[in-house]
Amino acid sequence: MNVANPPLPPRAAAVEPPEVEVTIEVPRGSFLKRGSLGRIDFVSPFPCPFNYGSIPGYLGQEGDLLDALVLGPRLPVGARIRVKAWGAVTQTDRGMVDDKLVCSAHMPTPAEKAFVLRFFAFYARCKGLLNLMRGRPGRNACDGWCSVAQAMARARPRPPSWMGSGVEY
Repeated sequence: MNVANPPLPPRAAAVEPPEVEVTIEVPRGSFLKRGSLGRIDFVSPFPCPFNYGSIPGYLGQEGDLLDALVLGPRLPVGARIRVKAWGAVTQTDRGMVDDKLVCSAHMPTPAEKAFVLRFFAFYARCKGLLNLMRGRPGRNACDGWCSVAQAMARARPRPPSWMGSGVEY
């Protein structure tokens, strides 16, 4: 064996991110924040910078459908698309973990990931003020980026009897 030129380790096969089905509830640029049942939760003073929706087959820890955002061009309300999930943002809302899968046709660039994290840090501060005005205590924060596997491990399959979250927003 040549010590000066040891053999290279075999290349690891690229792992494809999982594909998920997302139902769009808030199109990119919309001011209306709709919940997973289609009701308007609130009117935002800022347009949503992403297509925002949920994964219909899974519930997050707060009992609502697992959230997902889709990078890219505006999609219509109600659109159901299959798209790759590249990671997730862990958000805490009133002390409850509320993961958001980050989905896109391509791997998000470092700039896109940074923008998503900045947005959710800002959103957590705004949501904290809104919760304070509504008298709903608990910690609000963006707790950073995690893998899809970590977010999915915290989610659970949606039971057929699910009729919406018991948590008010």
